[in-house]
Amino acid sequence: MAALQTYLQQHLDGFSGSLSANKFSGGQSNPTFKLTTDSGNYVLRKQPPGKLLKSAHAVDREFKVIRALQNTKVPVANAFHLCEDPSVIGSLFYIMEFVDGEVYWDSSLPEIKNNQTRSEMYQQMSQVLADLHSVDISAVGLSDYGKPGNYFERQLSRWSGQYKLSEIKPIIEMDELIRWLTQNMPADDGRVALVHGDYRLDNLMFAKNKPEIIAVLDWELSTLGHPLADLAYQCMQLRLPSHIGHSSGLGDIDRHALGIPSEQEFVASYCQRAGIDSIPNWNFYLAFSFFRLGAIAQGVAKRAQEGNASSSQASKVGAMVPPLAKMAIELIKT
Repeated sequence: MAALQTYLQQHLDGFSGSLSANKFSGGQSNPTFKLTTDSGNYVLRKQPPGKLLKSAHAVDREFKVIRALQNTKVPVANAFHLCEDPSVIGSLFYIMEFVDGEVYWDSSLPEIKNNQTRSEMYQQMSQVLADLHSVDISAVGLSDYGKPGNYFERQLSRWSGQYKLSEIKPIIEMDELIRWLTQNMPADDGRVALVHGDYRLDNLMFAKNKPEIIAVLDWELSTLGHPLADLAYQCMQLRLPSHIGHSSGLGDIDRHALGIPSEQEFVASYCQRAGIDSIPNWNFYLAFSFFRLGAIAQGVAKRAQEGNASSSQASKVGAMVPPLAKMAIELIKT
């Protein structure tokens, strides 16, 4: 803390006075802290300790994309400073604005008292996602933020490799799913957008008094890719059961009774905003989302086994992998 305070006094405009830090309970990947100072509140996000998988926990990429989006329609916190010197606190970190809003962890939104507000919140999710995919990547300086070529091909290669490096014991369904995705890869249609990579309810901060998203959080998995990856990932959340690992899905909940859109309705609202007529190969995009979430969960479980996961719930996340793979297998066999 003393080293951090000295560093911020030297590198962060307006920083002054005493410093205290409290870790946010959420976040499975990059530990995140609220910094309280005499000059105001900030958020620090850092890499976790221990040996890291290649290209994982790239807080420098997070900082870059958040800063690039400052003056777009996509709501993000102000990004103030990136420290690439691991000797300061033991790892790379960045400092951003503390945004005071609400984060909801349960997809059924039990805290919300009426169906109209729930519906408006999901419409906001659709709107912000469409706004994200319409960002002019060249104009905001992100034309080099990803590699050219088939996004899903690259992602499948990356996450298959990450999964194998994190594997604790063989999971037959995951191996079967990887084979199916490899054999059923759609042809590249040339669409490229900035994608969030983990777009879901608990990575969005809403205003406290109205159904408006005021900050999109957790950009670690963002890159240049195919916009339907984000859409399918969000719709996967609609299909997950209400209790699986640390997530809360809507697959076994009467969404209509809560004012929450069906998958078909959510996709239609996004397509209208994004100017899309139809989505061929929808089951591939959904199955890929299940696979990738399974690979991410396996990485969290591996770090928990090695004792360097960010959340105390990390070991529970590993239990998600087999059921996620099974749901994807059921999906592709329909």
